[in-house]
Amino acid sequence: MPAEAGIQRPCSKRRWIPACAGMTNSLFVLAISAFTAACGSEEPVVSSTLTAAQPISSPAAPGSAEPNLAVTADGAVILSWLEPAGDSAHALRFATLERGTWSPARTIASGGDWFVNWADYPSIVALPDGRLAAHWLQREGDGTGYQYGVRITQSADGGVTWTDPVRPHRDSAQAEHGFVSLFAAAGDSLGAVWLDGRKYDEGYGASSEMTLAYTTIAPNGALGVERLVDQRICDCCQTSAALTEAGPVVVYRDRTDDEIRDIYITRYVDGAWTSGEPVHRDGWEIAACPVNGPSVEASGNNVAVAWFTGAQDTARVRVAFSGDGGQSFGPPTRVDAGDPAGRVDVELLEDGSALVTWIERTGGEGAEVRVRKVHPDGTLGEAQTVAVSSGARASGFPQMVRSGDRVIFAWTEPGDPSHVRVASASVDGES
Repeated sequence: MPAEAGIQRPCSKRRWIPACAGMTNSLFVLAISAFTAACGSEEPVVSSTLTAAQPISSPAAPGSAEPNLAVTADGAVILSWLEPAGDSAHALRFATLERGTWSPARTIASGGDWFVNWADYPSIVALPDGRLAAHWLQREGDGTGYQYGVRITQSADGGVTWTDPVRPHRDSAQAEHGFVSLFAAAGDSLGAVWLDGRKYDEGYGASSEMTLAYTTIAPNGALGVERLVDQRICDCCQTSAALTEAGPVVVYRDRTDDEIRDIYITRYVDGAWTSGEPVHRDGWEIAACPVNGPSVEASGNNVAVAWFTGAQDTARVRVAFSGDGGQSFGPPTRVDAGDPAGRVDVELLEDGSALVTWIERTGGEGAEVRVRKVHPDGTLGEAQTVAVSSGARASGFPQMVRSGDRVIFAWTEPGDPSHVRVASASVDGES
C-alpha cells in the first residue's frame, strides 16, 4: 500500500483542513515558550519508569498500513492491519504475540470494494469470553465518494474461522458510516458505536448532522436495538470506548450549533446512554472537522482521556483523569512539546498514571511518535521518542497497548511500499 496511493481522504467535501490550519509561526513560538515556562514553574518533570522503546519484528507484509492492537484476557497481544491483496483488493490480517513470538498471520476478510482510508481504519478486539471481533469498511451503492458502511465479524476459535459479517446500521441510506469502536456489552454481546451519516444531505452542507449510533451484536450475529447516542457530533473524528466498573464509556468529538468541537463522554447507565458531557471545555471553535479523535482507557472506576485541541489557535495534546467512572474529570495536563499533530492513544498503568502517545512535528514533513507518562496530579515524565515518523496523513494513527509490564507500540511507516512497524518497552514496577 504506497504512502498515499489508493487512500481516500475523508471530509474533502466538508472543507477538511489540517488541525490548526492558519496558525502563524509566531503563535507557535509563543505556544512553545508558554509551554516551556509552564513545565519549568508549575509541572515538575520526573523520571519516567518506561524503558526506551525497542523495535521488534513485525508480522505485516510490505504495503501494510493502519495497525490496530488488542490484548486478550491471558495477556497475548493481537495486531491487525490492512495489506494489498492484488487487483486493487485489500485484506484485513492479524497475528498474535505470545512470549515474544508472533503467530503466523491469518486473514480475517478481504475484498475489492473496501473503503481504505488513513483515518477511518479497521479494528480488532478481544472479548472476555475469548471471542475475537473485528470490523472493516465496505463501499455501498456505486462505490464512489463517501458512501460506505461497516462490516463486523466474530471468531470463537482464536481467529481460525470467522462468522459471516453483519452490518450494524440498518438504514438504506447511501451515506458514510464509520469511525467504529467495539467493546464488550452486557451478557455475551458485542457493543458497537459508529458515526452515522444517514442524515447528511447530498451536499454535505453546514446544516447537516453526523450522529453517533449504537447497537449490540450477539455471538450468532443477531442485532440488538439500534439507538441514537448523540444527534450532532463532529463529522469524521475517531471514537473510543472503554469498560469501567460501572459499565462502558465512549468518548468522541462533539459539534455544537456554534461550531465548538470539544471532546465529550457518554456513559451507559441503567440501560441507556447518558447525555454527552465535555471532558473539558476547551472551546475549540472550528468550522471543519480536524480528523483527530480522542482515546479513552479505564481500570475499575479510574478513567483517562487523551485528546488533541487547537483552541485559542494553539495546538495541544491533553490528558484528563476521572476517579468516578467518567462522571467528572480533573483539570487537563498538556503533554506535547509545542507542535503536535495529535493522533493520540492512552493506556493506564497500575499506579494510576497514564501513558499518552501522539505525533509531534519536528519541522517540514518530519515528525516523531512520542510517549509520555502523566500522573493524575499533572506530574509529567520525560517525553520519549518511539519512532521517527512523518506528519503526513499516510503515517496514520499510532497505536499502543499494555500487557503486564510490557507496552507494545504499532504505527505505519509511510513509503512505497508502506510498512507496519512494531516496538516494545517495559514499565518498571508493573506486574
